[in-house]
This record gives sequence, structure tokens and C-alpha cells, in this order.
Amino acid sequence: MTGARVFDPRACELGEGAFWHPARGQVFWFDIAASRLMSTDGAAWDFDRTVTACGWIDRDRLLVASDTALIDFDLRDGTRRDVCPVEADRPENRSNDGRADPMGGFWIGTMAREKTKNAGAIYRLHRGELRVIRAGVTIPNSICFAPDGRRGYFSDTSEQRVWTVALDADGWPEGEPRVFIDLSGEGLDPDGAVTDAEGLIWIAQWGAGRVACHAPDGSFLRSFDVPATNPTCPAFIGEGLDRLIVTTAREDLAPPTDDDGRTFVIDAPGAVGRAEPRVVL
Repeated sequence: MTGARVFDPRACELGEGAFWHPARGQVFWFDIAASRLMSTDGAAWDFDRTVTACGWIDRDRLLVASDTALIDFDLRDGTRRDVCPVEADRPENRSNDGRADPMGGFWIGTMAREKTKNAGAIYRLHRGELRVIRAGVTIPNSICFAPDGRRGYFSDTSEQRVWTVALDADGWPEGEPRVFIDLSGEGLDPDGAVTDAEGLIWIAQWGAGRVACHAPDGSFLRSFDVPATNPTCPAFIGEGLDRLIVTTAREDLAPPTDDDGRTFVIDAPGAVGRAEPRVVL
């Protein structure tokens, strides 16, 4: 791994949802606190509600997770259409981490704005059906998938644990989740995560200033530092998917440094990511 360098100097209060659109060759991410979708060359789109994560429907449309619904968002003209409500009757909650699975489903976590214990959940949308995947979550994060789509991962940052669950041929969970990585003994907080082509899991660690790489059996392999205290979400980007973008946050830092909240990129020779799958509505 080579050192992290600034990818975008704009400081996010709560950067999240790093995402590479494979059909556009374009990077997107969010500033949750500002209700803003961001992209390269200074591009940004403001929303009238909290937005946190996305997947791609086609070249010009994103499925954007908000605090009330999953939104079909057209990048060409900014048109927005609600696809389905998600906890629209719970204004105390918002969406958080989310990602598309290899079967075309989209997973999205919710949480209380005040981080109330067990107030959130993880949902999956697939071909028009929205189901609760896991209830009683405090801070849902680390949503990612094995390359073949037959295993999912997620964390509750407040419990400092990452779980894994087997998935059926349609991408729905089968059986009970089990603890995959337990970071509580080290006092480490798992945030956003992504898998690469080999099934390695790359996890941002809030408060630790680093992204850690774990093998498919959960064992720790290596880590690299980010010059910001709170890394939030990694994603492989570029034509070769051989660079890692990492969003960060200034939230809860008094005072933050100039680097806190910026978005960084790291060259990752030897590591190759996976193109994010298309969401099937």
C-alpha cells in the first residue's frame, strides 16, 4: 500500500457511502450532515432529506437511500422519485450504510439520529420487495458481500462486531448470522466496508484513522493509515479497480484537523476490487 493522499479537499461533517459507478466511471459519496450527494470536480446535489448511500440502476440513475424512502435519482436532470418508503413514519430515525448485493438487491441500514440503542434495522429491497434482514441494530455498518453473492456481512458499530450470514440463490439470508470479526477486545469500531475480487474485506475503523483488511475467514491481514481520525467508508475505484477511496468525518471532533472530513485515495497494488452490481428494481 502507498500512502493516502487527498482525493477531494471538501471537508464533510459526516462523509459516507463511497461508491464507484462502473457504467459512468464516476465516484460518488455523501455528506450525511449536509443532506448532499457529492462527486468529482466539485459536483454536488442537495436533497431536502438526509441521504446516506446509493447503488446504480442504470448509467444515469442512482438508487439513493434517504431517511424516509429509497429514491430513484436521475443524474441528468435531478429528477427524484420515491421507489418505496423506509421508516417514513419514524422521523427520529435515518438511513445509514448501504450497498447492492451481487443478486441485484439493495441493503440499507437505519438508526436513530441520537444513536438510541437497538432503534435501527437492516432492510433489503429486491425486485420490489422490502424485507427486514435484522432488527434491533444501533449503528448499522460494514454492509458488503462475498464475490459470489452467497454470503453477506454487516456490523453494529456500537457492539464492535461484524456478523456474517449465508445467502440463498436469490440473495435472501438463510440461517442465523454469526459473529465474523469481534473487535471489542481491541476497542475498535467497524464502519463502512467493501470486499475485493478475492473476497477480502476492507473495513474503515472509526476513531482509529485506518482501514483494515481481513481474510474471508475473518483473520486480520494488514491495515493502512488515513490522515483523518474517523474513516467511514472505503470503495475500490478506477478502470482497474486498484485504488481505494476512503471517506472521513469531522463529527464529534473538537477541534477537527484540516484533513478530518476530507476524502482520500490510496493506491492498492496487488488488490483488485469488484464492480458494484446493478440494483434490480
